[in-house]
Amino acid sequence: MKIMRKRIITGLCLIFGISWSVNALEIGQAAPDFKLQDQNGEWHSLEQYRGQWVAVYFYPKNDTPGCTTEACAFRDNIFAFDAIDAVVLGVSLDDVESHAKFAEKYGLPFSILADSDKTTAKNYGVYTKIVSFEMAKRESFIIDPEGNVAKHYAKVNPENHSEQVLADIKALKGI
Repeated sequence: MKIMRKRIITGLCLIFGISWSVNALEIGQAAPDFKLQDQNGEWHSLEQYRGQWVAVYFYPKNDTPGCTTEACAFRDNIFAFDAIDAVVLGVSLDDVESHAKFAEKYGLPFSILADSDKTTAKNYGVYTKIVSFEMAKRESFIIDPEGNVAKHYAKVNPENHSEQVLADIKALKGI
């Protein structure tokens, strides 16, 4: 039954030009490292955040309603993340210039990283393509201080996701 369902879904996706990445990361697995530029052109890698808790949230597109809501919620909670020594990193397939405009427009005080070559989205299993539109799915990961996936959010509500991530990091830290 599962094989038949998978074949039907795969067939429909081929017909309608939909693809997705299936590299699902598991809890406890080493998070894939990356080297990406932020909205200011500065380079970031996951390795540089060793010893800290990191919230990596992927989103489809700058300046769209859900993505703006989510980014602004993280912005509004940034002092709470700072207080528990946690870093917030947003990632989309948009380029550095688009990120700069988005960050400036909404006063985003954290790094949003440009994954223009789609490698990081693919490595995290969040890359998707619908017809000819490529994007990162709205999914997030909490990375522990050793660089391992501590939590994966496959379904995200942009309105309250920041609070959920904050509460989960606190719980994981035991505070």
